[in-house]
Amino acid sequence: MKAYDGMYIDGAWRPAAGPDVIEVVNPADEQVIATVPAGTAEDVDAAVRAARAALPAWAATPPAERAARLAALRDVLVARQEEIARTVTAELGAPLKLSQTVHAGVPVAVAGSYAELAATYPFEEKTGNSTVLHEPVGVVGAITPWNYPLHQIVAKAAPALAAGCTIVVKPAEDTPLVARLFAEAVHEAGVPAGVFNLVTGLGPVAGQALAEYPGVDLVSFTGSTAVGRRIGAVAAGAVKKVALELGGKSANVILPGADLARAVNVGVANVMSNSGQTCSAWTRMLVHRDQYDEAVELAAAAAAKYGDRIGPLVNAKQQERVRGYIEKGVAEGARLVAGGLDAPREKGCFVSPTVFADVTPDMTIAQEEIFGPVLSVLRYEDEEDALRIANGTVYGLAGAVWAGDEAEAAAFARRMEAGQVDINGGRFNPLAPFGGYKQSGVGRELGVHGLTEYLQTKSLQF
Repeated sequence: MKAYDGMYIDGAWRPAAGPDVIEVVNPADEQVIATVPAGTAEDVDAAVRAARAALPAWAATPPAERAARLAALRDVLVARQEEIARTVTAELGAPLKLSQTVHAGVPVAVAGSYAELAATYPFEEKTGNSTVLHEPVGVVGAITPWNYPLHQIVAKAAPALAAGCTIVVKPAEDTPLVARLFAEAVHEAGVPAGVFNLVTGLGPVAGQALAEYPGVDLVSFTGSTAVGRRIGAVAAGAVKKVALELGGKSANVILPGADLARAVNVGVANVMSNSGQTCSAWTRMLVHRDQYDEAVELAAAAAAKYGDRIGPLVNAKQQERVRGYIEKGVAEGARLVAGGLDAPREKGCFVSPTVFADVTPDMTIAQEEIFGPVLSVLRYEDEEDALRIANGTVYGLAGAVWAGDEAEAAAFARRMEAGQVDINGGRFNPLAPFGGYKQSGVGRELGVHGLTEYLQTKSLQF
């Protein structure tokens, strides 16, 4: 076990204000692998003060130079990809291949995209007799989750730095080690002192202090809707800007005429990826009544193949939470066709890949975010019924539509209340905006839309 010390503040690792530490546990074997400092309000104060002091110079730095620092950061992330992947596997439990391709690979693409945007975005433009300036919003407080620990930091830090903002990041307490690696990468890339700062700590202590801090101009948060509401309420009191990427209960709608086997297999893979710990996972599969039984059989068979292929959940608390939802699904009358409460391994925070059939839209497992490898298969009568079910939750983060005709699928997707919808298995695009409708959040991440979250406009009239 390694005991890490210090917070990355003002370009250096500085001793934490208090003596408390957080134990980092590998959920695959439930062994403590490291400790990091548990930051306090005093640490947050130091970090925000450093960010505020660095803001004028960084905001005035030419976009081309900011782009060069981001390009250098991307190159460091490439050079340290294997180390990043192994770190994520150790603290999150993700299989190494997933860590290499997704957890370490996607942040490289995102960082690279903002290096290009910083160099090409029109930070100044003419409109009639006005010059419109796109200026940094100021100091950003970023509170990130554990499920995609590096991606979520990069998806906030890269656009913030491209915009000319400075930032303080409070990573999830379950996965702080890769956040420390990112701070090292920022330092190695030559980002000026104070522009990026890192405070590890607990949400109710360090996270709350960061969200409430008067010197923070924008709070960017990814996590549960419940916590997002609290952050929004705090920010409203100070008329502070927020970007909230929250929960989801995404629908995977399979229309008659679609390639049923492919739609089901891809849908199951989507739910099982990252052990189901993905806010945009298609956890509700909607199938026409005439194909329902066949789809259930296909889904059960597909889920069974993941028994020894997925990693554990992030911790024992999350494991029990997911098991509680499985129990509730059975109690409310859903039919268990794969997985269930029996863990696939004796040790670790594992949950079996689980599929429920005969799920009705009003059941808890069809309405609430489970955040585990649990799929609900629902029956619909016609297209309007499918749309009603798909839109019938408080969430609207993502979704999918499958049809024999792409135009038919796109027409249905346009009617879905969701921020991002995949058509017939459309590929992930790091330049496309990501974010939700309804209680899935406010604002967008990735691409140019993610950059504009960190900008404010000023017009000069001549």
